[in-house]
Amino acid sequence: MNEVYKQPTANGPQATADPLARIRGMIQSCIQCGTCTGSCPNAFAMDLTPRHLWRLVLMQQKDDIFQSRTFVLCSACYYCTLRCPRGLPLTEAMGGLKQIAAKEDLPLYKHSIRFYKSFMESIRRHGRVRETEFMTLYFGAMKNPLLPFRFAPLGMKLMGKGKVGVQIPSKNDPNSLDAVFRKAEELEGKDEG
Repeated sequence: MNEVYKQPTANGPQATADPLARIRGMIQSCIQCGTCTGSCPNAFAMDLTPRHLWRLVLMQQKDDIFQSRTFVLCSACYYCTLRCPRGLPLTEAMGGLKQIAAKEDLPLYKHSIRFYKSFMESIRRHGRVRETEFMTLYFGAMKNPLLPFRFAPLGMKLMGKGKVGVQIPSKNDPNSLDAVFRKAEELEGKDEG
């Protein structure tokens, strides 16, 4: 069941579906024991502990949640999910927060979202990452003509060691995973509907 919250607009509040409702439903029975935080190998680097993040989700504090980098640092190791005394799908909930940040194209996560999408596009086209194409897609998505120059020394060093080559793109790559990606998108669309 989608909850509704009021989003401010120029003409007054407008009711829209709450993007956190699904995640809140997943963690509704959280008892704030802190096992997730104690289990997380990345908790030391997070600005909010996972336990604090879940409390913010339950309190519908969307702005505070998406000002945090906690969910971005989740490495999906599943320790929190495996050790949760309530059996909550915490890793899946962290993934849900990442999806919301990507769908809403939040500025704080712009670099990582563009990086991920460019990486996946290269995988989709060739069945593996083609580094040169991947970085070209990323730099193009960032729309910053000076950004490639920051990475040029590293690129030259990698090319000199034979770690990265210049590949000629092919539209009809036999290793393309496009059909697999289309099917996954179709199945994901059915889940959301």
